[in-house]
Formats: sequence, C-alpha cells, structure tokens
Amino acid sequence: MNRTPAPRKAARLSPRARTWVVAGLSLVGGYLIATGQQVILRPPLVVGQDAVSTPQSRAARVTLEQAGGPVLRIRPPGGEARTLLILYPGGLVRPQAYEWLGRALAAQGTETVIPAFPLDLAVTAANRADTLIATYGSGKRVVIAGHSLGGAMAAQYAARHEGSVAGLILMAAYPAGNVNLTSQRLPALSLLAEQDRVATPDAVRDGLSRLPPDTTLTVIPGAVHAFFGRYGPQRGDGQPSVNRAQAEQDIVNAVQTFLAGLP
Repeated sequence: MNRTPAPRKAARLSPRARTWVVAGLSLVGGYLIATGQQVILRPPLVVGQDAVSTPQSRAARVTLEQAGGPVLRIRPPGGEARTLLILYPGGLVRPQAYEWLGRALAAQGTETVIPAFPLDLAVTAANRADTLIATYGSGKRVVIAGHSLGGAMAAQYAARHEGSVAGLILMAAYPAGNVNLTSQRLPALSLLAEQDRVATPDAVRDGLSRLPPDTTLTVIPGAVHAFFGRYGPQRGDGQPSVNRAQAEQDIVNAVQTFLAGLP
C-alpha cells in the first residue's frame, strides 16, 4: 500500500535569526524611505548662502522670481547686461549651488538665471529655456549652460532649437548619445575637471565628437565634478589635487574668456 508522505513542516527561524531578518528589513526600508525623501522633499530655494567670493561678487543683485517656475536671477550691480546666461543645475542639485558663479559673472556684466526643476532634475523640463529667453532675453545674446545632467539637457536644447542661443557651455558634461550638434555653427565651451570620476575625462572627450566644430575644450587642473557647484562632496567623485578656490577661479576665467569672444 502506497502511503502519501506527510508534509514537511516549514523550517522555523530561531529567535536570533528572526531578529537579524527584522533588523535587516528595517535598515533597507529606512534607506529607501530616506532616499525617496531626498528626491521628493527638496531643500528650500534660498539666496546668499555661501555664495559670495569677492567684494565685487557681493555687489550683484540676486532675486528669486517666477518664470515658468522658480528662478534664481543674478544681475550686475548697475546697468543692463548684454549677455543672458541660462544655467541648468546638475541632477538633484539646488540652483543656489551655482549662485557663486552667477555673482562672479555679474561683476563682468553678465546676467545669469538658474531655474529650479521638478525634483531638481533638468530632464523633467529640458525646454525650460523657452520661457527664460522670452522673459529675460530681450536685447541680449543668450548662452545656455549646464553642469552634469543639466549640461546634457542644455546640449539637447541647443540641438533642438538651432538659432535660439548664441553659445553653449558644458561643465563636466557631454551630449547624450542621440544628441548631435556637429552641423551647427555654434560656439561651445566644454569644461573638463581633471580629477572628475563622475563625468570622466574620457567621457567628456568622447562627447566632443557630438559637439559643434567650433568647440573649445578647457581642462580645469586638479578639479573634481563637485567643484562646479557649492553643494559638497559627491559620491563616486575623484580626489582633488587643487583647492576649491583655485578651481573656481579657473572656471570663472574660462567662462569669461569664452563669453568675451562671442560675436
């Protein structure tokens, strides 16, 4: 007579093992919640925090405005600007991290607008420059710039809106693989941080093959990815071999030289 074997009882975890499982699940859950909060609950948009580099940059006029969403607007202390620089921030980076650069450029007569994007991701509204040009660009030559992910989106905007901007500046960034500007007669500047391990030097140099022929590559000696914005260290980045103040001065010099050479 065949007998049906009795079902095996499910193995039970010991009290100690259950404790470790619960602790592990709690840690994973806490990490996911914390990560989600960082993406969804963004820090407030403020001005003037750790943004002044020199007495000249202190004199810039900085305001928070609305133009298709929040915008950090940085103007020269007196007179109208000839150039409007639209600066797309890096992924998950608040606009105020780049206020230092806008202030430095304001001392040379450039107006800078830095938009806040949903979730601080420029990919959510890559055409935001349309509204910014319409609002602030009258009578000015317009240059679009971006750091990291913001640079990729700035390149995409320039590629899809030929004739809308007079220049393109990429900071530790490069065009996406499906974006090609090689047919455009557009002055462009690509800034490469020598010790960058996020947008690696090889990746930035490879991106030159998709940029306009009139592109200048400038290496920022000893700098890392996070030196373009004042938002602290970035995971996976390299180790700088130069102090931040020197790197920032090199960045400002490169941008000012590029802007001064535009027609």
